[in-house]
Amino acid sequence: MKFNAVIRNVHGTSASRRLRHAGLIPGIVYGSNHKPLNIELDHNEIYHLLRKEEFHSSILEMFFDDNKSESVLLRAVQWHPYKQQVLHVDFQRVNANKNINTKVPLHFINEDISPAVKLHSGIINHVVTELDISCLPSLLPKFIEVDLSNIDIGEVVHLSKIKLPEGIVYNAHSSDIDPLIVSAVSIEEKDNEAEIDNKNETI
Repeated sequence: MKFNAVIRNVHGTSASRRLRHAGLIPGIVYGSNHKPLNIELDHNEIYHLLRKEEFHSSILEMFFDDNKSESVLLRAVQWHPYKQQVLHVDFQRVNANKNINTKVPLHFINEDISPAVKLHSGIINHVVTELDISCLPSLLPKFIEVDLSNIDIGEVVHLSKIKLPEGIVYNAHSSDIDPLIVSAVSIEEKDNEAEIDNKNETI
């Protein structure tokens, strides 16, 4: 995905406030052993791009006025506490020859034809909706598919049951090397869980 940026020479809180009043967003680009680069972005362009899933999980091409570009990853977004306004955006430069660590979304497919849903009208819980991975930039997937066509009531899907794309490594957190991704439960079980949660909240 592509977006436009302008190098920002004026810094500070007052300068950032003036940018926002002008419909712009202050931002920064860092990494790859280069000095951080202050930039300004068009608010409307970035606001609409942020609503697209792939903008959060893809290698992005940041273009400047001189038609030069840099490959970057979105790293952080600061939003206004109650307005639909982006206040600041952080990007990290990407080195094509070095692994990147980032999160990619999971796309769950064939849930509606699984035995759990089709035969038993069960409910499938998406316990994890994204994975923290490591890979070369050229191998970064926009998403990872999880096929649920065979899951039945009472069954679960751990990460070890998902075939990750070639070159993709899961970044395990603490001792959780095989996290639970999905569980399939009956409506009765789901109702019981909700009832227990409600009782716990009232205690």
